[in-house]
Amino acid sequence: MWQLAESAHPVLTGGGGAILDERTGRWTYLTPTASAALMLLLASATEEEAAGQYAKQYAIDAGQAGADVRTVAHALTAQGLATEEPASRRRWWGWWR
Repeated sequence: MWQLAESAHPVLTGGGGAILDERTGRWTYLTPTASAALMLLLASATEEEAAGQYAKQYAIDAGQAGADVRTVAHALTAQGLATEEPASRRRWWGWWR
């Protein structure tokens, strides 16, 4: 299951957004469409479900929507802001947060 990392704190709007990486103190800024894709990823159980909603929202074909959503998901995962690891595999020393 795709999800944001515990150290990632999003501020998302329809006009764009940003994610604060608590570990580094850096912000990652998102375009309006990347912000929409992220909101749908967070609200959906799977990337495919998010892509379907993205296709409806932007009236584009499913293939392009899937590619767009995957690009956002993979970029955030590569930056360490997201993970595909289940929540139960989180580090035990984060219990105090």
